[in-house]
Amino acid sequence: MKYRYLTWLLFLVISAGLSIAADSTVDKDGWQSLFDGKTLGKWKPSNFHGNGKIEVKDGKIMIGSGKPMSGIVWSNEPMARMNYEIQLEVMRTEGNDFFCGLTFPVGTNPCTLVVGGWGGSVTGLSSVDGFDASENETSTSATYTNDRWYRIRVKVTKARIEAWIDDKQIIDLDTTNRRLSVRWEVEESIPLGIATWCTGSAVRNIRVRKFEW
Repeated sequence: MKYRYLTWLLFLVISAGLSIAADSTVDKDGWQSLFDGKTLGKWKPSNFHGNGKIEVKDGKIMIGSGKPMSGIVWSNEPMARMNYEIQLEVMRTEGNDFFCGLTFPVGTNPCTLVVGGWGGSVTGLSSVDGFDASENETSTSATYTNDRWYRIRVKVTKARIEAWIDDKQIIDLDTTNRRLSVRWEVEESIPLGIATWCTGSAVRNIRVRKFEW
């Protein structure tokens, strides 16, 4: 009887500890961290031919320049596929092309936010109705500086994709009856991944927040 009581008590203590550990990754605003700053965790190098070196250093995931592509991909089922937002900080460390190709799920379909593509300035979604970020209505142009952090946030709901860089909204797309997909070059980033093109990047503070509606 005493042995069973001690076993049950130990089970409760362990369960409580696991619950606290799980909840500790979700902050008061509902954000759940996808990177602890120490290990890759559920991230793994993408299976691009010529993928650059991937390592964790000083609280950042370092994505080495690839030939031509490099990146990381989430190895588990994404935290959410609809009614969520994902945020991260990215810095271009070398090169002059896109330093963040964030592929994310929109229900059963993938889509990619390209930041700094086509020679370093084009930003937009690839692809919308078969047109990539340089060709559809989400396309914008901006100047990005190496060795500067940019905060990127993407919000996915049933009828919209919205995106911000720092505090500026750059995309507000009504996705009703639109066909979303990715270019074949980034298919290794599905379902959730971060890719670069002939460019090195540093990534930190990756987190996701789900909505109940």
